[in-house]
Amino acid sequence: MRVNQLVPSFHKGDAIGDTALHIKNFLLSQGFQSNIYCLERDQGLEDQSELFENLPEPDKKDVTLFHFALPSPMTDAFKNLSGQKIIIYHNITPPDFFEEFSEEMARITRLGREQIAALAPYTHLALGDSEYNRRELEDFGFKQTDVFPLFIDFEKYKKPVNSFVYDLYNDDRTNILFVGRIVPNKKIEDLIRVVQYYKKFISPLIRLIIIGKTSSLPKYYQALIKFMDKLFIQPDEVVFTGHIPDSEMFSFYRASDVFLSLSEHEGFGLPFIESLIFDLPVIAYNCTAVPYTLKEAGVLVNSKDFRKLGELIHKIKEDKELRKKIVQGQRHRLNEFKSLPSQKKLLKYIEDFAT
Repeated sequence: MRVNQLVPSFHKGDAIGDTALHIKNFLLSQGFQSNIYCLERDQGLEDQSELFENLPEPDKKDVTLFHFALPSPMTDAFKNLSGQKIIIYHNITPPDFFEEFSEEMARITRLGREQIAALAPYTHLALGDSEYNRRELEDFGFKQTDVFPLFIDFEKYKKPVNSFVYDLYNDDRTNILFVGRIVPNKKIEDLIRVVQYYKKFISPLIRLIIIGKTSSLPKYYQALIKFMDKLFIQPDEVVFTGHIPDSEMFSFYRASDVFLSLSEHEGFGLPFIESLIFDLPVIAYNCTAVPYTLKEAGVLVNSKDFRKLGELIHKIKEDKELRKKIVQGQRHRLNEFKSLPSQKKLLKYIEDFAT
């Protein structure tokens, strides 16, 4: 029996790519034939995947897993495949967030959401990598749904940090960290507003560190730079690192005082779990997948009061007992996440199809 996976873009270190590779290795260990088929891939992944054009026609009892996160030619091909078909939905941001900054991104995201909905009649099981995504699948018309969380390689977070970066940023400033794409739904401008309040009313020793590609949406990034100038925020007070190696990213997690997210759309939120791994207190705007990923961990806020957020960040930094209490709650959630029986669930899905 074959269980193949379709991944339009197969990347190293990418949450979707890592999950697909983990699933492949698990399936092989269970005696299944399995491979990853993609339209494009990073150099070095040739031994782990095949190009989509080489996908063999599945038999009736074969299973195809389609990781859906963007529109692609795979969508129509998936409809016509034989065998049992499963979608793993990693979410697509609604187009409204992009309309002001990129007509093309708005078009792509709109098309992606149309394509996922069009697959409902052709799919035997639809899995969301969060409860929020599962509920979206129901809204799209999928009948049989479940939650199948992202695979996280916890071992990689035990690797050494970059000591130079850590020493450079582990100073007397309050470090606020955010990790994610520099795109409008992440609401980076709201993080900058928090910095403005903190600098003006609490302490000038403040630094916002933003880790993520600045090239994802250049018009939005340039708007943020202009916004900083308007608020008299200096480049050393809001640091855009761009895409950086893991060892550097781990250094920033270690050197920061709080992880702050005011994002208004998250499909899962891997940086939340990473913050839990590094015992970094999380403050997050309570929306979309955030409460499902964090549950009782961290501090969820229901409004964007920049004054209260600034004061809360300062209190978490100064009040060691409060910080300890938050970290203890986060460790509990992390242990819950680590114990999720994802592999057993996947095996049961496949075995059910085989009977």
